[in-house]
Amino acid sequence: QVRPVESGGGLVQAGGSLRLSCAASVRTFRTYVMGWFRQGPGKEREFVAGMSYSGDKIDYVDSVKGRFTISRDNDKNTVYLQMNSLKPEDTAVYYCAVGVRYPNIVRLAGYYDYWGQGTQVTVSS
Repeated sequence: QVRPVESGGGLVQAGGSLRLSCAASVRTFRTYVMGWFRQGPGKEREFVAGMSYSGDKIDYVDSVKGRFTISRDNDKNTVYLQMNSLKPEDTAVYYCAVGVRYPNIVRLAGYYDYWGQGTQVTVSS
């Protein structure tokens, strides 16, 4: 059983930065695709960023390109989401997702097998 745990959310002013972390205590972490999703108030859960198991493939939703950076440390079983130039519309609960069945990054939530509990990010204007 994979139990990812997010941390690093909080309240920040527009233009500020936060770094989210997601730790998954599993020996095979380095073989999994990792993704970040978010769900804002009254919105559906949306894909934010994803990274292949080796880190050589990365995907971002257009709205965060140039502002967010996904990275992973396989030795620490951790994936990160560095968020810069935050905007009020980035306000959401952010979820870490682990994909064990498919080798490629997929933007659909149904392709991910394990989810964290979420961490709240609030950006004030």
